[in-house]
Amino acid sequence: MSTLLIKNVNNNNKITDIFIKDNRIEKISEHIDKGADRIIEGKEKYVIPGFINMHTHAAMTLLRGIGEDMSLMDWLQNVIWPTEQKLDEELVYWGTKLACVEMIRSGTTCYNDQYWYLPAAQRATAEMKLRSVHSYVILDLMDKSKSEKMKDECKKMYDFSRDWPERNIFAVGIHAPYSVSEDMIRWASDFARERGLLVHLHLSETESENLDSLKKYGMSPTKYLDSLGALGPETLAAHCLWIDDEDIEILAKRRVKIIHNINSNLKIASGYRFKYREFKEAGIIVSLGTDGCASSNNLDMLETMKTTALVQKAWRKDPTVLPMEELLSLATLNGGLSLGLETGIIKEGYLADLSLVDVNSVAFTPNINFLANLIYSANSSCIDTLICDGNILMENKKIDEEEEIIQMVNKLYKKLL
Repeated sequence: MSTLLIKNVNNNNKITDIFIKDNRIEKISEHIDKGADRIIEGKEKYVIPGFINMHTHAAMTLLRGIGEDMSLMDWLQNVIWPTEQKLDEELVYWGTKLACVEMIRSGTTCYNDQYWYLPAAQRATAEMKLRSVHSYVILDLMDKSKSEKMKDECKKMYDFSRDWPERNIFAVGIHAPYSVSEDMIRWASDFARERGLLVHLHLSETESENLDSLKKYGMSPTKYLDSLGALGPETLAAHCLWIDDEDIEILAKRRVKIIHNINSNLKIASGYRFKYREFKEAGIIVSLGTDGCASSNNLDMLETMKTTALVQKAWRKDPTVLPMEELLSLATLNGGLSLGLETGIIKEGYLADLSLVDVNSVAFTPNINFLANLIYSANSSCIDTLICDGNILMENKKIDEEEEIIQMVNKLYKKLL
Protein backbone atom coordinates (compact mmCIF):
# COMPACT_ATOMS: atom_id res chain seq x y z
CA MET A 1 0.00 0.00 0.00
CA SER A 2 1.26 3.49 -0.87
CA THR A 3 -0.20 6.87 -0.01
CA LEU A 4 0.16 10.35 -1.48
CA LEU A 5 -1.16 13.64 -0.14
CA ILE A 6 -1.51 16.77 -2.28
CA LYS A 7 -1.85 19.86 -0.07
CA ASN A 8 -3.41 23.27 -0.75
CA VAL A 9 -4.20 22.73 -4.43
CA ASN A 10 -6.89 24.65 -6.29
CA ASN A 11 -9.60 22.20 -7.30
CA ASN A 12 -12.35 23.90 -9.30
CA ASN A 13 -11.64 27.27 -7.61
CA LYS A 14 -11.56 25.80 -4.13
CA ILE A 15 -8.38 25.20 -2.11
CA THR A 16 -8.37 21.53 -1.12
CA ASP A 17 -6.23 18.57 -0.09
CA ILE A 18 -6.36 15.31 -2.04
CA PHE A 19 -5.46 11.98 -0.42
CA ILE A 20 -4.51 9.11 -2.74
CA LYS A 21 -4.29 5.53 -1.53
CA ASP A 22 -2.63 3.09 -3.91
CA ASN A 23 -4.13 4.03 -7.30
CA ARG A 24 -7.41 5.65 -6.18
CA ILE A 25 -8.46 9.04 -4.90
CA GLU A 26 -9.62 8.23 -1.36
CA LYS A 27 -10.53 11.67 -0.02
CA ILE A 28 -10.93 15.28 -1.19
CA SER A 29 -11.34 17.82 1.58
CA GLU A 30 -10.37 21.35 2.60
CA HIS A 31 -7.97 19.98 5.19
CA ILE A 32 -6.75 16.40 5.51
CA ASP A 33 -4.77 15.72 8.66
CA LYS A 34 -3.34 12.38 7.67
CA GLY A 35 0.15 10.99 7.25
CA ALA A 36 1.30 9.92 3.80
CA ASP A 37 4.32 8.30 2.17
CA ARG A 38 4.69 11.35 -0.07
CA ILE A 39 3.40 14.91 0.29
CA ILE A 40 3.21 17.35 -2.63
CA GLU A 41 2.67 21.04 -1.98
CA GLY A 42 0.05 22.34 -4.41
CA LYS A 43 0.18 26.04 -3.56
CA GLU A 44 -0.23 28.26 -6.67
CA LYS A 45 -1.25 25.19 -8.66
CA TYR A 46 -4.55 23.91 -10.03
CA VAL A 47 -5.45 20.24 -10.30
CA ILE A 48 -7.12 18.88 -13.44
CA PRO A 49 -7.93 15.33 -14.59
CA GLY A 50 -5.28 13.69 -16.72
CA PHE A 51 -6.01 14.00 -20.42
CA ILE A 52 -6.99 10.86 -22.34
CA ASN A 53 -5.60 10.75 -25.87
CA MET A 54 -8.18 8.52 -27.52
CA HIS A 55 -6.51 7.99 -30.89
CA THR A 56 -2.84 7.83 -31.65
CA HIS A 57 -0.06 5.71 -33.10
CA ALA A 58 2.52 6.31 -30.39
CA ALA A 59 5.77 5.16 -31.99
CA MET A 60 5.07 7.40 -34.99
CA THR A 61 7.12 9.90 -33.01
CA LEU A 62 9.89 8.29 -35.07
CA LEU A 63 8.22 9.55 -38.26
CA ARG A 64 7.71 13.14 -37.16
CA GLY A 65 8.34 15.33 -40.21
CA ILE A 66 8.31 12.50 -42.77
CA GLY A 67 6.01 12.97 -45.78
CA GLU A 68 4.85 16.54 -45.27
CA ASP A 69 2.26 18.36 -47.41
CA MET A 70 0.72 15.21 -48.92
CA SER A 71 -2.81 13.86 -49.29
CA LEU A 72 -3.78 10.95 -47.02
CA MET A 73 -3.66 8.01 -49.46
CA ASP A 74 -0.53 9.30 -51.22
CA TRP A 75 1.07 9.79 -47.80
CA LEU A 76 0.06 6.31 -46.56
CA GLN A 77 0.84 4.29 -49.68
CA ASN A 78 4.02 6.03 -50.83
CA VAL A 79 5.64 7.21 -47.59
CA ILE A 80 4.26 5.80 -44.34
CA TRP A 81 3.60 2.15 -45.17
CA PRO A 82 6.94 1.69 -47.01
CA THR A 83 8.83 3.39 -44.16
CA GLU A 84 7.06 1.23 -41.56
CA GLN A 85 8.46 -1.86 -43.28
CA LYS A 86 11.81 -0.85 -41.77
CA LEU A 87 10.48 -0.81 -38.19
CA ASP A 88 11.63 -3.33 -35.62
CA GLU A 89 10.97 -3.96 -31.94
CA GLU A 90 13.83 -1.75 -30.76
CA LEU A 91 12.62 1.22 -32.81
CA VAL A 92 9.02 0.86 -31.64
CA TYR A 93 10.13 0.44 -28.02
CA TRP A 94 12.11 3.70 -28.01
CA GLY A 95 9.62 5.53 -30.22
CA THR A 96 6.86 4.62 -27.75
CA LYS A 97 9.00 5.74 -24.82
CA LEU A 98 9.51 9.09 -26.54
CA ALA A 99 5.74 9.35 -27.04
CA CYS A 100 5.21 8.63 -23.35
CA VAL A 101 7.59 11.44 -22.39
CA GLU A 102 5.75 13.83 -24.68
CA MET A 103 2.37 12.79 -23.31
CA ILE A 104 3.49 13.03 -19.70
CA ARG A 105 4.90 16.52 -20.35
CA SER A 106 1.60 17.63 -21.87
CA GLY A 107 -0.69 16.22 -19.17
CA THR A 108 -1.85 12.93 -20.68
CA THR A 109 -2.29 9.98 -18.32
CA CYS A 110 -3.96 7.50 -20.69
CA TYR A 111 -3.78 6.84 -24.41
CA ASN A 112 -5.48 4.57 -26.94
CA ASP A 113 -2.86 3.22 -29.33
CA GLN A 114 -2.94 1.34 -32.62
CA TYR A 115 0.48 0.43 -33.92
CA TRP A 116 2.95 -2.30 -34.83
CA TYR A 117 5.16 -4.47 -32.58
CA LEU A 118 2.59 -4.43 -29.83
CA PRO A 119 4.69 -6.21 -27.14
CA ALA A 120 7.44 -3.59 -27.49
CA ALA A 121 4.94 -0.73 -27.30
CA GLN A 122 3.24 -2.18 -24.23
CA ARG A 123 6.56 -2.89 -22.49
CA ALA A 124 7.73 0.69 -23.05
CA THR A 125 4.44 2.07 -21.74
CA ALA A 126 4.44 -0.20 -18.70
CA GLU A 127 7.96 0.95 -17.82
CA MET A 128 6.85 4.59 -18.12
CA LYS A 129 3.81 3.71 -15.92
CA LEU A 130 1.21 5.31 -18.19
CA ARG A 131 -2.32 3.96 -18.60
CA SER A 132 -2.95 2.66 -22.11
CA VAL A 133 -4.96 0.59 -24.56
CA HIS A 134 -2.91 -1.29 -27.18
CA SER A 135 -4.63 -2.68 -30.26
CA TYR A 136 -3.33 -5.56 -32.27
CA VAL A 137 -3.38 -4.03 -35.76
CA ILE A 138 -5.31 -5.93 -38.42
CA LEU A 139 -4.42 -4.62 -41.87
CA ASP A 140 -4.41 -7.41 -44.45
CA LEU A 141 -4.92 -5.28 -47.60
CA MET A 142 -7.33 -7.98 -48.84
CA ASP A 143 -4.53 -10.57 -48.88
CA LYS A 144 -5.79 -13.93 -47.56
CA SER A 145 -2.30 -15.16 -46.67
CA LYS A 146 -1.83 -12.13 -44.42
CA SER A 147 -5.29 -12.67 -42.91
CA GLU A 148 -4.53 -16.16 -41.63
CA LYS A 149 -1.19 -15.07 -40.18
CA MET A 150 -2.86 -12.12 -38.42
CA LYS A 151 -5.53 -14.34 -36.89
CA ASP A 152 -2.85 -16.50 -35.29
CA GLU A 153 -0.83 -13.49 -34.11
CA CYS A 154 -3.89 -11.79 -32.64
CA LYS A 155 -4.75 -14.90 -30.62
CA LYS A 156 -1.16 -15.15 -29.33
CA MET A 157 -1.04 -11.45 -28.44
CA TYR A 158 -4.32 -11.72 -26.55
CA ASP A 159 -2.95 -14.65 -24.50
CA PHE A 160 0.30 -12.74 -23.94
CA SER A 161 -1.64 -9.69 -22.68
CA ARG A 162 -3.05 -11.57 -19.71
CA ASP A 163 0.22 -10.96 -17.89
CA TRP A 164 0.13 -7.19 -18.47
CA PRO A 165 -0.33 -4.72 -15.60
CA GLU A 166 -3.98 -3.82 -15.05
CA ARG A 167 -3.44 -0.29 -16.42
CA ASN A 168 -2.43 -1.66 -19.86
CA ILE A 169 -5.36 -3.05 -21.86
CA PHE A 170 -5.39 -5.26 -24.96
CA ALA A 171 -7.77 -4.39 -27.80
CA VAL A 172 -8.36 -5.32 -31.42
CA GLY A 173 -7.49 -2.80 -34.13
CA ILE A 174 -9.33 -2.99 -37.45
CA HIS A 175 -7.33 -0.46 -39.45
CA ALA A 176 -10.15 0.69 -41.77
CA PRO A 177 -12.90 -0.70 -44.04
CA TYR A 178 -10.77 0.12 -47.11
CA SER A 179 -7.67 -1.74 -45.87
CA VAL A 180 -9.15 -4.84 -44.21
CA SER A 181 -10.98 -7.66 -45.97
CA GLU A 182 -14.60 -8.52 -45.21
CA ASP A 183 -13.58 -11.87 -43.72
CA MET A 184 -11.09 -10.24 -41.36
CA ILE A 185 -13.52 -7.51 -40.29
CA ARG A 186 -16.07 -10.20 -39.38
CA TRP A 187 -13.45 -12.37 -37.66
CA ALA A 188 -11.91 -9.50 -35.67
CA SER A 189 -15.31 -8.21 -34.56
CA ASP A 190 -16.37 -11.66 -33.37
CA PHE A 191 -13.03 -12.30 -31.68
CA ALA A 192 -13.29 -9.05 -29.74
CA ARG A 193 -16.94 -9.43 -28.81
CA GLU A 194 -16.50 -12.98 -27.53
CA ARG A 195 -13.75 -11.78 -25.19
CA GLY A 196 -15.18 -8.42 -24.14
CA LEU A 197 -12.45 -6.45 -25.92
CA LEU A 198 -12.53 -2.95 -27.36
CA VAL A 199 -12.26 -2.45 -31.14
CA HIS A 200 -10.30 0.55 -32.41
CA LEU A 201 -10.74 1.57 -36.06
CA HIS A 202 -10.58 4.44 -38.57
CA LEU A 203 -13.90 5.44 -40.12
CA SER A 204 -14.86 7.97 -42.83
CA GLU A 205 -11.69 10.01 -42.51
CA THR A 206 -11.79 11.36 -46.06
CA GLU A 207 -14.40 12.12 -48.70
CA SER A 208 -12.65 9.81 -51.17
CA GLU A 209 -12.99 6.93 -48.69
CA ASN A 210 -16.74 7.42 -48.72
CA LEU A 211 -16.96 7.78 -52.50
CA ASP A 212 -14.90 4.60 -53.00
CA SER A 213 -17.14 2.73 -50.56
CA LEU A 214 -20.27 3.86 -52.41
CA LYS A 215 -18.73 2.72 -55.70
CA LYS A 216 -17.55 -0.65 -54.36
CA TYR A 217 -20.32 -1.60 -51.92
CA GLY A 218 -23.17 0.76 -52.78
CA MET A 219 -23.14 2.15 -49.24
CA SER A 220 -21.13 4.34 -46.86
CA PRO A 221 -18.30 2.86 -44.74
CA THR A 222 -20.56 3.07 -41.67
CA LYS A 223 -23.37 1.17 -43.38
CA TYR A 224 -20.87 -1.35 -44.76
CA LEU A 225 -19.41 -2.08 -41.31
CA ASP A 226 -22.90 -2.33 -39.87
CA SER A 227 -23.90 -4.82 -42.58
CA LEU A 228 -21.00 -7.00 -41.40
CA GLY A 229 -22.09 -6.78 -37.76
CA ALA A 230 -18.89 -4.93 -36.92
CA LEU A 231 -20.33 -2.00 -34.95
CA GLY A 232 -21.22 -2.09 -31.27
CA PRO A 233 -20.64 -0.43 -27.88
CA GLU A 234 -17.08 -1.79 -27.95
CA THR A 235 -16.28 0.17 -31.14
CA LEU A 236 -14.00 3.21 -30.89
CA ALA A 237 -14.27 4.98 -34.26
CA ALA A 238 -11.64 7.58 -35.09
CA HIS A 239 -12.36 10.54 -37.38
CA CYS A 240 -15.99 10.13 -38.60
CA LEU A 241 -15.78 13.30 -40.68
CA TRP A 242 -17.86 12.31 -43.71
CA ILE A 243 -20.98 11.09 -41.96
CA ASP A 244 -24.62 11.57 -43.01
CA ASP A 245 -27.81 11.48 -40.94
CA GLU A 246 -28.39 7.77 -41.60
CA ASP A 247 -24.83 7.01 -40.48
CA ILE A 248 -25.38 8.97 -37.26
CA GLU A 249 -28.55 7.00 -36.59
CA ILE A 250 -26.65 3.72 -37.00
CA LEU A 251 -23.72 4.85 -34.84
CA ALA A 252 -26.11 5.95 -32.09
CA LYS A 253 -28.14 2.75 -32.27
CA ARG A 254 -24.99 0.63 -32.01
CA ARG A 255 -23.63 2.86 -29.20
CA VAL A 256 -20.34 3.43 -31.05
CA LYS A 257 -17.91 5.89 -29.44
CA ILE A 258 -16.42 8.54 -31.72
CA ILE A 259 -12.97 10.15 -31.56
CA HIS A 260 -12.31 13.57 -33.11
CA ASN A 261 -8.75 14.32 -34.32
CA ILE A 262 -8.90 17.88 -35.57
CA ASN A 263 -5.21 18.72 -36.02
CA SER A 264 -4.51 15.66 -38.16
CA ASN A 265 -7.71 16.22 -40.15
CA LEU A 266 -6.77 19.82 -40.88
CA LYS A 267 -3.14 19.08 -41.76
CA ILE A 268 -3.97 16.32 -44.23
CA ALA A 269 -7.01 18.31 -45.45
CA SER A 270 -9.33 15.38 -44.70
CA GLY A 271 -12.02 17.83 -43.61
CA TYR A 272 -13.09 19.98 -40.70
CA ARG A 273 -16.89 19.85 -40.51
CA PHE A 274 -17.03 17.36 -37.67
CA LYS A 275 -20.69 17.04 -36.66
CA TYR A 276 -20.20 17.32 -32.92
CA ARG A 277 -23.62 18.87 -32.29
CA GLU A 278 -25.40 16.10 -34.20
CA PHE A 279 -23.40 13.36 -32.48
CA LYS A 280 -24.13 14.86 -29.09
CA GLU A 281 -27.85 15.20 -29.80
CA ALA A 282 -27.91 11.55 -30.89
CA GLY A 283 -26.45 10.55 -27.52
CA ILE A 284 -23.07 9.48 -28.92
CA ILE A 285 -20.04 9.83 -26.64
CA VAL A 286 -17.36 11.94 -28.34
CA SER A 287 -13.76 12.17 -27.17
CA LEU A 288 -10.55 13.68 -28.56
CA GLY A 289 -7.29 12.36 -29.98
CA THR A 290 -4.15 13.73 -31.54
CA ASP A 291 -3.54 10.98 -34.11
CA GLY A 292 0.10 10.04 -34.68
CA CYS A 293 3.05 12.41 -34.86
CA ALA A 294 3.49 11.70 -38.57
CA SER A 295 0.18 13.45 -39.32
CA SER A 296 -0.33 15.89 -36.44
CA ASN A 297 3.35 16.23 -35.47
CA ASN A 298 2.70 16.27 -31.71
CA LEU A 299 0.72 14.56 -28.97
CA ASP A 300 -0.42 17.75 -27.26
CA MET A 301 -4.00 17.43 -26.02
CA LEU A 302 -4.19 21.07 -24.92
CA GLU A 303 -3.48 22.13 -28.48
CA THR A 304 -6.08 19.63 -29.69
CA MET A 305 -8.68 21.10 -27.33
CA LYS A 306 -8.07 24.65 -28.50
CA THR A 307 -8.17 23.81 -32.20
CA THR A 308 -11.29 21.69 -31.73
CA ALA A 309 -13.16 24.57 -30.12
CA LEU A 310 -11.98 27.22 -32.58
CA VAL A 311 -12.90 25.18 -35.66
CA GLN A 312 -16.30 24.18 -34.27
CA LYS A 313 -17.14 27.80 -33.46
CA ALA A 314 -15.94 28.97 -36.88
CA TRP A 315 -17.70 26.52 -39.18
CA ARG A 316 -20.90 26.59 -37.13
CA LYS A 317 -20.72 30.40 -37.02
CA ASP A 318 -21.67 30.13 -33.36
CA PRO A 319 -19.31 31.19 -30.52
CA THR A 320 -21.44 29.33 -27.96
CA VAL A 321 -20.52 25.93 -29.43
CA LEU A 322 -18.37 23.78 -27.15
CA PRO A 323 -18.29 25.69 -23.85
CA MET A 324 -15.08 25.18 -21.92
CA GLU A 325 -16.35 22.73 -19.29
CA GLU A 326 -17.78 20.54 -22.04
CA LEU A 327 -14.56 20.74 -24.03
CA LEU A 328 -12.55 19.64 -20.99
CA SER A 329 -14.86 16.62 -20.61
CA LEU A 330 -14.16 15.62 -24.22
CA ALA A 331 -10.45 15.46 -23.38
CA THR A 332 -10.91 13.68 -20.03
CA LEU A 333 -14.14 12.14 -18.75
CA ASN A 334 -15.53 11.10 -22.14
CA GLY A 335 -12.36 9.14 -22.81
CA GLY A 336 -12.84 7.29 -19.54
CA LEU A 337 -16.46 6.55 -20.43
CA SER A 338 -15.43 5.32 -23.88
CA LEU A 339 -12.84 2.95 -22.41
CA GLY A 340 -15.03 1.82 -19.51
CA LEU A 341 -12.57 3.19 -16.94
CA GLU A 342 -13.21 5.18 -13.77
CA THR A 343 -10.94 8.03 -14.77
CA GLY A 344 -11.13 11.48 -16.33
CA ILE A 345 -12.58 13.27 -13.31
CA ILE A 346 -11.28 14.38 -9.89
CA LYS A 347 -13.62 12.39 -7.68
CA GLU A 348 -13.36 10.19 -4.60
CA GLY A 349 -13.15 6.53 -5.56
CA TYR A 350 -11.87 7.25 -9.06
CA LEU A 351 -8.45 6.38 -10.42
CA ALA A 352 -5.70 8.78 -9.38
CA ASP A 353 -4.90 10.14 -12.84
CA LEU A 354 -4.32 13.89 -12.63
CA SER A 355 -2.07 16.85 -13.38
CA LEU A 356 -1.01 19.90 -11.43
CA VAL A 357 -0.95 23.11 -13.47
CA ASP A 358 1.50 25.89 -12.61
CA VAL A 359 -0.37 29.21 -12.93
CA ASN A 360 2.59 31.39 -12.01
CA SER A 361 3.16 32.55 -15.59
CA VAL A 362 2.21 35.21 -18.12
CA ALA A 363 -0.40 32.90 -19.70
CA PHE A 364 -2.39 32.83 -16.45
CA THR A 365 -2.02 36.52 -15.60
CA PRO A 366 -4.54 37.77 -14.65
CA ASN A 367 -6.14 34.49 -13.69
CA ILE A 368 -9.74 35.67 -13.96
CA ASN A 369 -10.85 32.45 -15.63
CA PHE A 370 -8.59 29.43 -15.15
CA LEU A 371 -10.18 27.25 -17.84
CA ALA A 372 -10.07 30.05 -20.40
CA ASN A 373 -6.40 30.60 -19.68
CA LEU A 374 -5.65 26.88 -19.75
CA ILE A 375 -7.37 26.24 -23.08
CA TYR A 376 -6.91 29.46 -25.02
CA SER A 377 -3.85 31.15 -23.51
CA ALA A 378 -1.45 28.57 -22.10
CA ASN A 379 0.39 25.67 -23.69
CA SER A 380 1.47 22.32 -22.33
CA SER A 381 4.54 23.81 -20.62
CA CYS A 382 2.16 24.78 -17.80
CA ILE A 383 1.91 21.13 -16.68
CA ASP A 384 4.13 20.89 -13.61
CA THR A 385 3.34 17.49 -12.10
CA LEU A 386 1.63 14.39 -13.48
CA ILE A 387 0.25 11.48 -11.48
CA CYS A 388 -1.01 8.31 -13.14
CA ASP A 389 -2.44 5.31 -11.31
CA GLY A 390 -1.24 6.92 -8.08
CA ASN A 391 2.38 7.12 -9.32
CA ILE A 392 4.24 10.42 -9.72
CA LEU A 393 5.55 10.35 -13.31
CA MET A 394 6.62 13.99 -13.45
CA GLU A 395 7.28 16.44 -10.62
CA ASN A 396 8.51 20.00 -11.00
CA LYS A 397 8.60 19.30 -14.77
CA LYS A 398 11.23 16.58 -14.37
CA ILE A 399 10.85 13.09 -15.87
CA ASP A 400 13.19 10.19 -15.17
CA GLU A 401 14.92 8.74 -18.26
CA GLU A 402 13.95 11.66 -20.51
CA GLU A 403 17.51 12.51 -21.55
CA GLU A 404 18.39 8.88 -22.28
CA ILE A 405 15.22 8.39 -24.34
CA ILE A 406 15.89 11.45 -26.50
CA GLN A 407 19.47 10.34 -27.07
CA MET A 408 18.42 6.83 -28.10
CA VAL A 409 15.78 8.05 -30.55
CA ASN A 410 18.25 10.46 -32.13
CA LYS A 411 20.65 7.54 -32.53
CA LEU A 412 18.10 5.08 -33.98
CA TYR A 413 15.72 7.03 -36.20
CA LYS A 414 18.19 7.17 -39.12
CA LYS A 415 17.48 3.44 -39.70
CA LEU A 416 14.13 4.53 -41.16
CA LEU A 417 15.53 6.98 -43.69
